[in-house]
Amino acid sequence: MTKIGLIAASLLIATTAAASAHSTSIDSRQNWQAKRIDSGRQSGSITWFEGLKLRAEQHKITRLKAKYRADGRLSYSERKELQRLQYEAKTHINNETYDSWRRVRWLPRFGL
Repeated sequence: MTKIGLIAASLLIATTAAASAHSTSIDSRQNWQAKRIDSGRQSGSITWFEGLKLRAEQHKITRLKAKYRADGRLSYSERKELQRLQYEAKTHINNETYDSWRRVRWLPRFGL
């Protein structure tokens, strides 16, 4: 291989790895937030209605991410927008987890 071919190949690998790293961090944060909502529902710290709202917010972020990835990549501004929405979702999850609304322990848990 020529020097130009090696440089091009290494550049391609580096940019692909960087793009997938950002994508992975967005996906892992999304998974972490879903687990946090589920554990809050199991413990009773997130009520059924709060869980519905939080999951709807997660679905909105997922749909937007799919829309942004339709062209095969995430631009810097698209990635920043998704990170901002995920930060807001994290704040909402924390607020709902630590507010005073709780499922009464002796009532059965219903819904997702």
